Amino acid sequence: MGRLTEAVKHLLIINILFFVATQLYGDQMYLWFSLWYPENPNFQWWQILSHMFMHGSFMHILFNMYALYAFGTPLERMWGRNKFLFFYFSAGIGAALLHTGVNYYLFDKGLQALVDSGVNGDQVLEILAGGQYSPSWEDLVGADTVSSFLSAYNVPAVGASGAIYGILVAFAFTYSEAELMLIFLPIPIKAKYFVPLLILGDLFFGFTGTATGVAHFAHIGGALFGFLMMWYWKKNQFNNNRWN
Repeated sequence: MGRLTEAVKHLLIINILFFVATQLYGDQMYLWFSLWYPENPNFQWWQILSHMFMHGSFMHILFNMYALYAFGTPLERMWGRNKFLFFYFSAGIGAALLHTGVNYYLFDKGLQALVDSGVNGDQVLEILAGGQYSPSWEDLVGADTVSSFLSAYNVPAVGASGAIYGILVAFAFTYSEAELMLIFLPIPIKAKYFVPLLILGDLFFGFTGTATGVAHFAHIGGALFGFLMMWYWKKNQFNNNRWN
């Protein structure tokens, strides 16, 4: 991989600065810069971008920044700084859009279930805006529905993972025969198999809900937008051009 490329270096620095600031200022940073559900009072338009620089733990930022360095560096060398940054932020925004779309579905499903059970929808939104909820909702529509409903509204998304998944897809397109290894499966796997395997895992956990605390659909969104961009660039012969 060699020397850091310009865009990757600056992305690493910004992410590290945000992480240090989060350790110093904690909750306030999460309120301002995480990606909240649009109907949540904490939502701000800039969070669509700023959430990409927020991370929840040291291991979270460590894995993301290592992946950015390992897979982003060769792509930036090939594409040039501007094309790499366009791809990176496009994948990250795509991840935010799919994540928010899934949350909208879960939130609307839960709200509609409560309304159908006789609860006033405006009162539900007022209670949520005050940072509370009614335990009686679980008796009306079930604990799982309420859990998904509250999670969609109250749990913000953080991390560069969506953009990183786009980078992984681009790497698999470009260096399909490169051999990679999963930490829990130390066997060399070609990139063209490794990356789809990761995405299939996110699809499984996302649809089954068996692994919480991870924005699986943000990963899928980043991978999907990365795939669409790579497919379009390859089809239109843009993939061989550098943007300086």
